[in-house]
Amino acid sequence: MTDTFFNQMTKELRKLNIDLDSRQMEMFFSYYDMLVEKNKVMNLTAITEESQVVSKHFVDSLSLVKAFSGSPFLPDRDISLIDVGTGAGFPGIPLKIAFPEIRLTLLDSLNKRVRFLEDVCESLGLANVECIHGRAEDGGRDKKLRESFDFCVSRAVANLASLSEYCLPFVKIGGCFLSYKSGSIEEELQAGNKAIAILGGKVEDVVSFSLPNFGMSRCLVKIRKIKPCPGKYPRKAGMPSKDPLC
Repeated sequence: MTDTFFNQMTKELRKLNIDLDSRQMEMFFSYYDMLVEKNKVMNLTAITEESQVVSKHFVDSLSLVKAFSGSPFLPDRDISLIDVGTGAGFPGIPLKIAFPEIRLTLLDSLNKRVRFLEDVCESLGLANVECIHGRAEDGGRDKKLRESFDFCVSRAVANLASLSEYCLPFVKIGGCFLSYKSGSIEEELQAGNKAIAILGGKVEDVVSFSLPNFGMSRCLVKIRKIKPCPGKYPRKAGMPSKDPLC
């Protein structure tokens, strides 16, 4: 692990009140190494420079804690979390490294990415992680997954109405769907309110912030699941993006 990596991670995570031990820090660096190496033969991310991976992938993923200001992200109980459209493992794997007590499920539609995620989890010794190859629309109808998670998170690029249909079916009543967004989202949020209500959710908070060093405008949309998702949702594959509920 380089000194620059360690110092940047320590400095930026201090602003989130997250302290990592030496083993966790080494796990993050190993993850970075695996990401960059695999990216040479498979398109995982356009961001590979060390300082940018730290800020734009690792710290951004862990910025989830900002949505729980004044209350713990992890109460004193067993927490289940699904990362929908996880891609190269963001935000799920950084959250698992920082908060190892999470029971994590990583869902992605590309089998090559899922195999990479399995290799990462095995190499890092991450326990209680399940990597699933499949589409969100199919997973949301699976009785083993539907309304069975405390948290659903997603950094996937899609409008909030579509993301809500992908993600809210996974969330337990009382749980949360947290969507990572960039820039101003007022219009997108307004357009997505109908879908969120139909799917059993209610916007609880929108937390805006900037990433350290790069000044990128980011926000977290925190949606509480207040009632069951109607059985006809999610619709068949492709429909949430082609015809959003808005």
